Amino acid sequence: MLHQVHADTSTFDLLDLYLSDTRSVSDRPWVMMNMISSIDGATAIGGRSTGLGDDDDPRVFGAIRAVPDVILVGAGTVTAENYAPVTLDDERRERRVALGKTELPTLAVVSGRLSIDPEARLFSDPEHKALIITSAMADPAKLAMLGDAADVAILPSLDPESILGHLGAASVVLLEGGPTLNAQFAGAGLVDEMNLTLRSAVVAGDSKRITSGPDIDPILEMTVDRVLQGDRSLFIRYLKTG
Repeated sequence: MLHQVHADTSTFDLLDLYLSDTRSVSDRPWVMMNMISSIDGATAIGGRSTGLGDDDDPRVFGAIRAVPDVILVGAGTVTAENYAPVTLDDERRERRVALGKTELPTLAVVSGRLSIDPEARLFSDPEHKALIITSAMADPAKLAMLGDAADVAILPSLDPESILGHLGAASVVLLEGGPTLNAQFAGAGLVDEMNLTLRSAVVAGDSKRITSGPDIDPILEMTVDRVLQGDRSLFIRYLKTG
């Protein structure tokens, strides 16, 4: 049973909770990040994050995925996690439509050299095509192999500002990793909200942290906005300070 730490009541609807959060920033989409970590900082077991989840995690994950207009993820994470097309149940679709959103968020994949497999499960839903964001370094043969299985945007730069500029019609972008892409956005000061699942486990291993890259200078300061406590995990919502 999930409950809010320091809240007046333990009875709440997860979908209501996440859909009712205020998200607004001028001149660009609001960027929210969603990641999972063990106590000792691991983001995966055996290369996949699913091994860290518990029974509450899919419920929170499902509520968060109902929020964005675009889900943004790196090609390495798509491959490691064997990403599927985005699916939402009827309630989440209906709630999105009532808020003026599309039934499903667009899944956008950043792949500078187009290293993603054209036969990947990601491309299995022709009615809801993924958006592949790539560069002039993309393999022309793989571009041809994609055919009309995906929408493709070739950008002159894949820095966070350029990516958000291309996604400017979106009001909310959900960043799901991997750690390198996360670090690029955080380093540019373009993470407005962090949703962190902290699993009460120690797993060791050589998994990367939720961000991986050069030191951020100045560091990205965040404030705890909300904590949900489950049986084995904390679900923490942070907001960028200032």
